Order: sequence, then structure tokens, then C-alpha cells
Amino acid sequence: MVTQKMETFKKALIEAVDEGLLMLGENGRDVVYFRLKQSYALQKEDISGHPEIFVECLRSIFGSGAEVIERAVIKCLYSKLGIEFNAKKGFGFLEYLKEARKAFEEKAN
Repeated sequence: MVTQKMETFKKALIEAVDEGLLMLGENGRDVVYFRLKQSYALQKEDISGHPEIFVECLRSIFGSGAEVIERAVIKCLYSKLGIEFNAKKGFGFLEYLKEARKAFEEKAN
């Protein structure tokens, strides 16, 4: 049961990353995935296991502008999981991700 929940979460995160990166257009999204693979040896399917690397990659490409993309991905993830998104001061991608995982597990129980 735990594995099924984690697979659902992982799938939702991959879809959210895909959709969030589309704000850059398909070519922009492909560039991010290419950079993840070339510079960090990370496939998009592995982002859920290494979200900090995804964030590092975005920030290396876009600088502080990465936050806009991160927020789009997080909002999409919350929507896919049926969780209400509330902006929190001082929260970044990793904090929101941790909160989403916790809320999803509680909701699924």
C-alpha cells in the first residue's frame, strides 16, 4: 500500500514538473531535461528521488528566476494531489514538496 501511494506521488510530481516546465515552451523544457541529464546524470523519472538536484539545475540556468518555475511546478503538483496550495513565507520548492508529500500521505490514510 505504501509503495502504491509513493508511486502515485512520484507520477504526479513527474507530470507536474513536465507541465510546470512548459511555461518555457517545449524547447525550453527539453533544454532543462537535457541539462539535468548531461550535467547532473539525472533522468526526469528520477527527480522525485533527488528534488534538490532539480532545483540546483533550474537555479544554475535561470538564477532567481527559477523560483517562478518552481512555484508553477508546486502549484501543479498540489492540484494533481487534490491538496490546497497556500503560499508560505520562507518556503521554497523543497519545503513545499515535503509538505505536499506529508499532506498526501495523511489524505491517503
